[in-house]
Amino acid sequence: MDYIKRIADKEIDKRIKAFNAINIVGPKGCGKTRTASERCNTIIEFQDEERRDGYLSIAQTSPQFLLENEKPILFDEWQDAPKLWGTIRKECDDYPEDVGQYYLTGSTSKKVETPHTGTGRITQLELLPMTLYETGESNGMVSITELFDNPNKCIGCKSDTTLEDLFFAACRGGWPRTLAIRDQDAKLEIARDYYRQICNKDISAVDNVKRNPEYARLLINSYARNMATTVKKKTIYADVKANQNVSDVTISSYIEALERLFILKNIDAWTPQIRSKTAIRSARKHIFVDPSIGLAGLGISPEYFKKDIDYFGHVFENMVLRDLLVFAEAHNAKVMHYTDDNGLEADAVYQLGDGRYALIEIKVGVNSVPSAEKNLIKFSELINKHNKKAKENTKHPGVEYREPDLLIVICANAPMSYITENGVIVLPVGCIRD
Repeated sequence: MDYIKRIADKEIDKRIKAFNAINIVGPKGCGKTRTASERCNTIIEFQDEERRDGYLSIAQTSPQFLLENEKPILFDEWQDAPKLWGTIRKECDDYPEDVGQYYLTGSTSKKVETPHTGTGRITQLELLPMTLYETGESNGMVSITELFDNPNKCIGCKSDTTLEDLFFAACRGGWPRTLAIRDQDAKLEIARDYYRQICNKDISAVDNVKRNPEYARLLINSYARNMATTVKKKTIYADVKANQNVSDVTISSYIEALERLFILKNIDAWTPQIRSKTAIRSARKHIFVDPSIGLAGLGISPEYFKKDIDYFGHVFENMVLRDLLVFAEAHNAKVMHYTDDNGLEADAVYQLGDGRYALIEIKVGVNSVPSAEKNLIKFSELINKHNKKAKENTKHPGVEYREPDLLIVICANAPMSYITENGVIVLPVGCIRD
């Protein structure tokens, strides 16, 4: 199978110009090894049964010898030979000008403590599952980043992606392995097997602590039912406790393990104090690194969503947030969310490194665009009103907040991108890329 270019390629190539080595982390099966191997002249795989014993023997006694191969060198499953980390770090110290020499990839289900962090020598990059653009559901006609400089560039871009396509994409997930499988039903087995492996093996292997697979299943299923929400942990805990006699401390340790496995991710809250008397909810929004894991846990197939479009709204938001996180990593941007006690919210706040940001609403149906537009305009007007009030006292002006540079609605079934009379950009998810 030919290599499919990843959005992360740009960030990897940028980092490797500044650092001697890069450690690519992320969930199992997201393409770390393949992505790194495309850039390397030597590939040392510690899981290669024919060479494993020899590699491990050298890595244990004289790891420096492994660094004498033709560079760049990929060390796959490097955690099996933990001495390599220190050896590479010293090599980086001795030859700081030799950038881009070493790539490290490995299993997220095996945590290794190293004596040195590698800070300043070994950069770390998180690779996520493939976006809808990378798997082909999006034609990539609209760049989110380019919209900041030219919003009108999006007008008239068409999408052929249907809701049924998105139902399937959510259950299949962004796992590169699925693109090599021809049978459509067989593609769904990748996420299902991943879910089983997480519960039965990885949850214990991540830190060598024996854990109950049933607890892991209940926990993942609870997060799946509350996908892309700011549900409080006490609700998650209650779900697990309703079925098992387990302590809060134990549940917390399982959540931490799932985060270390890159299964669960948190979207931080964006908290400008634009309403001095309104409580801003600083709770994180919980998503899966790929919604297919949670859907596999619930036993949901693509056909299920035809009768539960409301739940698909949460799944779709999770998918879009995953993609925005990938886009952000490639452009030094951040993804956050906003919610306050008066019901004002933005599903996502996409902020560039220079401070420009977009307020984004994520909706399934095009019929929801007017209400989303109204919410975004209200949000923008509130910031404008706050800033005007802040400037009233010229001697002691208040804090002003940057007004949004873009107002965007990302829609699942919109056939074409357009800009409303109020300046809100409506984008079909089947058109977006970084």
